[in-house]
Amino acid sequence: MTARSCLSIILAAGEGTRMKSALPKVLHKIAGLPMVAHVTRAAEAAGAGDLALIIGHGAEQMREAAASFAPRAETFVQTERLGTGHAVLSARAAIERGYDDILVMFGDTPLVDADALVAARGKLAEGAAVVVVGFLPPNPAGYGRLIEKDGELVAIREDKDCTDEEKRIGFCNSGLMAISGKNALTLLDKIGNDNAKGEYYLTDVVEIAHAAGLKVVATEASYESVLGINNRAELAEAEAIWQKRKRREVMLSGVTMISPETVFFSHDTEIDPDVLLEPNVYFGPGVTVASGAIIHAFSHLEGANIGPRAEIGPFARLRPGANLHEKAKVGNFCEVKKATIEAGAKVNHLTYIGDARVGPGANIGAGTITCNYDGYSKFFTDIGAGAFIGSNTALVAPITIGDRAYIASGSVVTENVPEDALAFGRARQKTLPERAKQLRERRASAAKK
Repeated sequence: MTARSCLSIILAAGEGTRMKSALPKVLHKIAGLPMVAHVTRAAEAAGAGDLALIIGHGAEQMREAAASFAPRAETFVQTERLGTGHAVLSARAAIERGYDDILVMFGDTPLVDADALVAARGKLAEGAAVVVVGFLPPNPAGYGRLIEKDGELVAIREDKDCTDEEKRIGFCNSGLMAISGKNALTLLDKIGNDNAKGEYYLTDVVEIAHAAGLKVVATEASYESVLGINNRAELAEAEAIWQKRKRREVMLSGVTMISPETVFFSHDTEIDPDVLLEPNVYFGPGVTVASGAIIHAFSHLEGANIGPRAEIGPFARLRPGANLHEKAKVGNFCEVKKATIEAGAKVNHLTYIGDARVGPGANIGAGTITCNYDGYSKFFTDIGAGAFIGSNTALVAPITIGDRAYIASGSVVTENVPEDALAFGRARQKTLPERAKQLRERRASAAKK
């Protein structure tokens, strides 16, 4: 396919009223990535070349979003909603440049398989003028049927227009289509709007091409691959399918998952072999996990890099910028944000480490917090190699704790601590004998009055 030029036209102008959302439908996310971005990825994987996004509702939002996931894509605004044929011709300026292949896709089919697109383009390379991607749904009722004769596709018949015999056909239209570039504008311009809705239907291209003596064929994709999303229930169903695929992929790559159905991945999660994932782990965007790491149950990770043989959780939260080196540990009920935990360092429990470095082999006691924010700005805490931070310590940034320094439990530390020093930052204890008994008696007497 690399020798053939291709333009992928992605229809993404729909309002998606059934989503009941101010957000354009195709920007709703699967695995943390907008649906339309999944489609552009599939197109790119199929060697799609240039991308044309047909937008309408929320055009500015669409342009802003596309800049992040498809920066080279051109956007074309469909000012009137006059059918799929009209939508494709919104990209006339791009089509006129001349391509071998034109792919027409939909921004609300996030599970589309690149292999299905490659197969369609392959039929164009073999001489077909139009290729329609079909599928076999569990129940074909409601779908347009693909009418074939002698190995060629002669028509797409809407369900309501099918004869009883045609309704028994299980091969249905997915909407995905590949058109030979040299024939594209001629065929598209012949689409009329002589129908009840007065719209220009892309499916009419099949009969137009067939009548012109051009070859029209159908290829098959899986039902899941062409699943369209119209409401939030279907969005959740697509998410479940994506996650199931990803879990299998991850396990086959050498990752152990004790309860796979409870682990959720992002579109860009990267996990090396020999990682152990316990139940109920959530990966947000931007997480990498190196070999030998263990992620214990009920941990939430986002924007974090986990080094070899590091250990996370249970009940740990790693926020963006968390960077754990080899054999580092972040234990239960700990939160790490924009901080590096170097090799062998331990942040075992009930601790917050933000905007900081924890040196190799350092130990952070339970209840320790880095006080990194003064209400206006963030400040950095640097904890040296082999330092020991006692339980229930507050480190008020900006501050540096030297290598092998020891901070006494319960300290509030506001000044730098040199290496090998012992620091106390707490009030001196004073014990008053019998005072607790006197206090209780006084308060009991006052309560009776």
